[in-house]
Amino acid sequence: MTSASDRVYWTTEDLKLLPESSSRYEIIDGHLLMTRAPHWKHQKAIVKASRILDTWAEASQLGETVATPGVIFDDADNVIPDVVWISHDRLAAGVDQEGHFTIAPELIVEVLSPGTQNERRDRETKLKLYAERGVQEYWILDWRTQQLEVYRRQDAFLRLVSTLFPQDTLTSPILPGFSCAVAEFFR
Repeated sequence: MTSASDRVYWTTEDLKLLPESSSRYEIIDGHLLMTRAPHWKHQKAIVKASRILDTWAEASQLGETVATPGVIFDDADNVIPDVVWISHDRLAAGVDQEGHFTIAPELIVEVLSPGTQNERRDRETKLKLYAERGVQEYWILDWRTQQLEVYRRQDAFLRLVSTLFPQDTLTSPILPGFSCAVAEFFR
């Protein structure tokens, strides 16, 4: 029988020792998570979300949109969200020497990958991590069901505030003037 102290505790330094591969490695609470290259429609949803947010960011001049950035909160929490939006103020204060974010962007978007383990990672593990680290809003896009779940910070938690479908319009209190038909994410 093994105890909690017997488990392998992964760090950011350990990731540097792993071989280059087509897999994506993330660490949450010292646990190594590995995902393979996702379905092309998953990738397409990332591009759409990034384009939609970047169009707004360019017009508003309030921050930057980045697809698949490294976010290294600390040695035990190192993730690669699908898309983020970060204000200029936070960006100036939260990038390390290697160009990774070290603080939470205001908005994180994850595109849901099929499979129970992947869904639990995005809906539970990452949701908890992002809430703990101060993310203000978290969107989960599901290209298969064409729905978008919006989680917003309420007290110290990210709470589901709406589930939107293609006929709905998405707005956000953290993105002044942003408005988008949800169908645009899935065209």
